[in-house]
Amino acid sequence: MAAWSPAAAAPLLRGTRGLPLLHCAKRMFASQTEGELKVTQILKEKFPRATAIKVTDISGGCGAMYEIHIESEEFKEKRTVQQHQMVNQALKEEIKGMHGLRIFTSVPKH
Repeated sequence: MAAWSPAAAAPLLRGTRGLPLLHCAKRMFASQTEGELKVTQILKEKFPRATAIKVTDISGGCGAMYEIHIESEEFKEKRTVQQHQMVNQALKEEIKGMHGLRIFTSVPKH
């Protein structure tokens, strides 16, 4: 049996994007990750009437999974599944590099 070495274990210690898994756990007190900012910007462009958008990287900062809360008039009179489809469509390209996405949509209460 071969001896264990850090070089041999390196592929096992990497996330799906080739980043070390420790990178995912490093997020401590950062205000927003690059990925959060990018997803937020896309949602602001796609939902200009949104009154609230909150994007959180729930993978620890490596961009593999996000939680999105978005409140917009554009969701009015649409079923939840339709609202989520709208968000998925807006993030179609970004979703290709993600493992998961939690979406919470709502209509502003006036």
